[in-house]
Amino acid sequence: MKSPLLEIARIQRSFGGLQAVRDLDFSVSEGHIQALIGPNGAGKTTVLNLIAGSLQPESGTVAYRGARITGWKPHAIARLGIARTFQTTKLFPHMTVLENVQVGRHVRSRAGFLAGMLHLPWAWREECCVREDSLDILAKMGLEGLAEMSAGNLSFGQQRLVEFARALAMEPSLLLLDEPAAGLNLHETGALARLIVKIRSWGITILLVEHDMSLVMDISDSIVVLDHGSKIAEGKPAEIQRNPEVIRVYLGEENA
Repeated sequence: MKSPLLEIARIQRSFGGLQAVRDLDFSVSEGHIQALIGPNGAGKTTVLNLIAGSLQPESGTVAYRGARITGWKPHAIARLGIARTFQTTKLFPHMTVLENVQVGRHVRSRAGFLAGMLHLPWAWREECCVREDSLDILAKMGLEGLAEMSAGNLSFGQQRLVEFARALAMEPSLLLLDEPAAGLNLHETGALARLIVKIRSWGITILLVEHDMSLVMDISDSIVVLDHGSKIAEGKPAEIQRNPEVIRVYLGEENA
């Protein structure tokens, strides 16, 4: 049996007296779209932060391709093949769309600040490759016409797509999406769902945190449900929809 791409084992994290994540276990299979859902305050974004290295668990482990990455710095985890997007877009508004994507691509480059300042030939060639690769990613996303536009002048939906392009520029094997449909209208959400499925077809595994249940149920292969930092259910979308504990958490005791 093939090992999971990502394994979370008994991780815990608290903030002051609040237990944000409690003894959590789950795994993500390679090639899947897996959703992580739950009401506000369930600990979903904290889990993504623990995977990406911006937070460290107080106990438990995070393993990627069978190797423990607990305690690794975010840049090292990114270079390993884990990229993410955020609830609110974090683009550089005064840079062009192309420059924003190139920032993500530089995770895969070797040239540092000094090599760039000295205009070394190999560093210049690498920078040309970064530009071309970034343009290719924009073309795959249908954003090539926006390459030279300032990111701050784009619509919210366009900015969200640029953030996706920047994450994809890192050549991830695992993409962490934190509420990607937040702030999008119905048409944009439908386009987003098709894009996520397309990204999966490119060989990229996806862990999705999302409140739009129609989106989650339509595209997910499996779902993990959190409540107050603990896992209360796990299974395929149809199983989660029928689960009494999930119904209770979302709709109240009388509907369960």
